[in-house]
Amino acid sequence: MRKINQRVRIGRIVYLVLAIIFTLSVVTQIFLAGMAIFISPANWMKHMTFVHLFGFNIPVFMLVFAFIGALPHWAYWQVLGILISMFLMYFTANISANLPLLGAMHPVFGVLFFVMSYSMVSKVWKFTFDNKNNLKGKA
Repeated sequence: MRKINQRVRIGRIVYLVLAIIFTLSVVTQIFLAGMAIFISPANWMKHMTFVHLFGFNIPVFMLVFAFIGALPHWAYWQVLGILISMFLMYFTANISANLPLLGAMHPVFGVLFFVMSYSMVSKVWKFTFDNKNNLKGKA
C-alpha cells in the first residue's frame, strides 16, 4: 500500500479547505448582491468590500498549497481559471459606465464563478479522499 507523505496530505487538505472557503465566499457575494437589489442599495458597499477579503488572496494561498500538496496540473489550471474569472468580475463591474452590455455580464460571470469554484471543491475532495492511488482501491 502506497502511503502519502504527511506534508502532502496536509497540503491537500488545506487546499480543499481554502477551496471550500472560496466557494462559500462566492455564495456570500451573490447573497450580498441580492440584498443590494431587493433590500437596499446601501448593501452594494458590503458587496464591493467583501470581495477584497477573498478575491485574489485565497487563490494565491491555494497555489502555494497546491504545490505543498503535490496536486496534479489540473489543480493549478483551476486556480488560474479562478484568477482569470476574478479579473473578468472586476472588469465587468467597472466597465458598465462605458459599456453597459458588458457590465450586464457581471452576474452571468458570477454564476459561472460559482460553478467553477464548486467544481474545484468537488474534484479536490474526490482526489484527496477517494483517490484510488491514495487509498489503493478503498472507497
